[in-house]
Amino acid sequence: MTVDTFPAPTSARVLFGAGLRHTARDEVRRLGCRRALILSTPAQSDSALALAEVLGDDAAGVFSGAAMHTPVPISEAAVAHMREVAADCVVAIGGGSTTGLGKAIAYRTGFPQIVIPTTYAGSEATPTLGQTEGGVKTTLSDPRVQPEVILYDPELITSLPVGMTVTSALNAIAHAAEALYAPNRTATSDALALEGMRAFARSLEVVIAAPDGVAAREDTLRGAYACGAVLGLVGMSLHHKLCHTLGGAFDLPHADTHAIMLPHAIGYNARTVPDLLAPICEIFGGETPGTALYDYATRLNAPKALRKLGVAEVQLDHAAHLATRKPYPNPAPITRDGIRTLLQAAWEGARPQV
Repeated sequence: MTVDTFPAPTSARVLFGAGLRHTARDEVRRLGCRRALILSTPAQSDSALALAEVLGDDAAGVFSGAAMHTPVPISEAAVAHMREVAADCVVAIGGGSTTGLGKAIAYRTGFPQIVIPTTYAGSEATPTLGQTEGGVKTTLSDPRVQPEVILYDPELITSLPVGMTVTSALNAIAHAAEALYAPNRTATSDALALEGMRAFARSLEVVIAAPDGVAAREDTLRGAYACGAVLGLVGMSLHHKLCHTLGGAFDLPHADTHAIMLPHAIGYNARTVPDLLAPICEIFGGETPGTALYDYATRLNAPKALRKLGVAEVQLDHAAHLATRKPYPNPAPITRDGIRTLLQAAWEGARPQV
């Protein structure tokens, strides 16, 4: 096993290497802990149980109730379970749902986290937590939710289905794309954003052709980390606002929603800041940023229409109202008519005009 420590822009300990999951016990002890609660979704409970064997006596148990959009009742139940088993840290294995649960626990308890990602969500690289309660998703930023250790093991994602590989990657790319026009962007955030997108551009189609290729998978994980890290450095805008609104209101799959909305949100803003978004065309090919991302997603056979996720056309007015009620800072003016038109195109799966 070759282990590579990544120069993280945060205080997190970030490592890449095939087989890294087998070092989880060492990382728990490095944190000064001895009772790790392992987190997963119900679908990944087998992976959590396998990790419990790796941890041995240092495993306090498994909580496999993580869910999309980090529902507050599940987080509270996990905290109660953690106290029952006298755990002193969490080890989250999975994608954004599991990572979100680990962050929610850390926010409430202050206990340290180790994250072993199995998708490209990238949230493990940020001090940001999104939570859902009463059909509304809200976000917060706090140093307590930044995981202390991230172990990127490419062997764990060789079995990630191609469809999920694609949508998860486009979710990661969305962080980088929006970072290019963030009002608080810096040379560091720009460099991370470009690095992340380039890693996906050179390796994602290789992964799709040969999903079990560890080298290409590791390169895409590096892209995911760079995209996630930039998400923790700058503020997000229209794209993330729309995805949080749609996901929280209609309980839509997180990565699929990002994949569908990305070309439309970037196209909307490209009218105002074409120069800042020009690198997207250089990286993915195309004449305009919105169409470049749409055509790239089409080549990857990504989902393109909100209607395919079960959103009814009559719900778009409500979505537009929610998305414009408290808009994020954004390069292009946020108007209800403009957002309603954007949502219509995304619902239909139409190619953006810009």
